[in-house]
Amino acid sequence: MSWIREGELNLIEKLTANILKSGPMPKHVAFIMDGNRRYARKRQVERQEGHTQGFDKLAETLRWCLNLNILEVTVYAFSIENFKRSKDEVDGLMELAKQKFIKLLEEQENLEKHGVCIRVLGDLTLLPLDLQQHIARAVVATRSHNKCFLNVCFAYTSRHEIANAVREMAWGVEQGHIKSSDVSEALLSQCLYSSNSPNPDLLIRTSGEVRLSDFLLWQTSHSCLVFQSVLWPEYTFWNLCEAILQYQLNYRPLQKARDQHQEDQAIQQLEADRACVAELIQHCGNGNPLDAQRRQEALLQYTASREERVQDFLCALQHKRDSFFTDLTICIYVCSLINT
Repeated sequence: MSWIREGELNLIEKLTANILKSGPMPKHVAFIMDGNRRYARKRQVERQEGHTQGFDKLAETLRWCLNLNILEVTVYAFSIENFKRSKDEVDGLMELAKQKFIKLLEEQENLEKHGVCIRVLGDLTLLPLDLQQHIARAVVATRSHNKCFLNVCFAYTSRHEIANAVREMAWGVEQGHIKSSDVSEALLSQCLYSSNSPNPDLLIRTSGEVRLSDFLLWQTSHSCLVFQSVLWPEYTFWNLCEAILQYQLNYRPLQKARDQHQEDQAIQQLEADRACVAELIQHCGNGNPLDAQRRQEALLQYTASREERVQDFLCALQHKRDSFFTDLTICIYVCSLINT
């Protein structure tokens, strides 16, 4: 089954889509694709068949999203907690993932046509090396695409992601890229695996569960959360439309909360910069107080230097992350040369 399905909506679906698109549409939708195992039990088939049907439903859902002009999708494919399942099920999921990433590499022309960028978010070092390598090839092959984005959360939990972001900031301080005073809520957001994406506008969980299961906890604080009872392999275009309608009905309070949060962050950063400047003046000054104009100049200078430090750190962090995938692909190439 292809990752990206070709095909237009039927007439009734097109009409519905056009009506929805007359209102505010989510630009980024996240899915907790829950219910594959229950679907397998319901249909009296093997668990692996349930997971396979779940992937097929993802491909179909991506087609609907493209037709609805939803250009970024994030999916919870495999939680770190899933490693606690039976060895047979985990091995089956790893094999299914390997097959699907191999299939993706065979579809590069189609992915390039649609401009699909594949990102895989999570602690990939927990995965088998051959799966890491297939993932790396897919990520590197689509890295330059920028029309639409699929973020696959694999070997992921949100708490693990947040803890990793804290470690990245500590690394930045140790390496001298940033100062401890540069650490902030906004900087932590930029150190998450999802730093290249806007926060989801809409998060959908299927199967009737009403919890987030450690998925995008930080990123969805101002997202519309929709819980639907349908099992993921049975998800339909109409279920997606229902979720989008709920987003539209709640759009104004959600947008107001986002705007207020951005204002609060800006105020907090300004206050932090002022406190740092006051401390610098106290340590470096000659005892004479600075007038308001010179204080403002010192504040502007400090803010500019902090922003430059942060930008340099984020560039170094992105280079480190890009190198992880690039090094894996180089390793594949070197091994292929040795084997030949």
